[in-house]
Amino acid sequence: QSGFRPLGSSSRWRLLDGRIIVRLLVTGGAGFIGSHLVDLLVSQGHQLVVLDDLSTGRHDNLRHQLGSPDVEFVLGSILNESLVEDVIRRCDGVFHLAAAVGVNLIVQKPLESLATNIRGSEIILDKCHKYGRKVLVASTSEIYGKNTSDALNEDDDRILGSPLKTRWSYSEAKAIEEVLAHAYWRDK
Repeated sequence: QSGFRPLGSSSRWRLLDGRIIVRLLVTGGAGFIGSHLVDLLVSQGHQLVVLDDLSTGRHDNLRHQLGSPDVEFVLGSILNESLVEDVIRRCDGVFHLAAAVGVNLIVQKPLESLATNIRGSEIILDKCHKYGRKVLVASTSEIYGKNTSDALNEDDDRILGSPLKTRWSYSEAKAIEEVLAHAYWRDK
């Protein structure tokens, strides 16, 4: 955590060249995709809170952000409900990229992976709802399983293997995450 400083609690909004700059949370921000999103958002002048447990992400992916007055790195899990509540409360919007990923992790630790990908996402969505924050949930083409279509659409059929094959648990968990996000959007 050294080198990353907490963002001040002054005004939540500021202007930069006539644009409103907001404070955003990026879960999984130390991962490959997350760290590139962090770079883009910082280049646009936004303040960021990056939440990552570094289970698959790397602190080195954010090393060049050390000392930035607009980036706060929080080492922690999306399963830590009080931590998630704190960071979402302090932000204006959320990019939710955090997930248990990688075939080895999914196969070797299926219960832990399912908890992170389902319960962790539920916590994120619940706290975003509680504080009225918009959230973008990152998914994966893995939810379509064995669908061999060259171009997939969000309403295409999912074709999965046996639920006894742990490999499919990632696909199932991310599909449940999408259903949860849609339900929060529709019902709450």
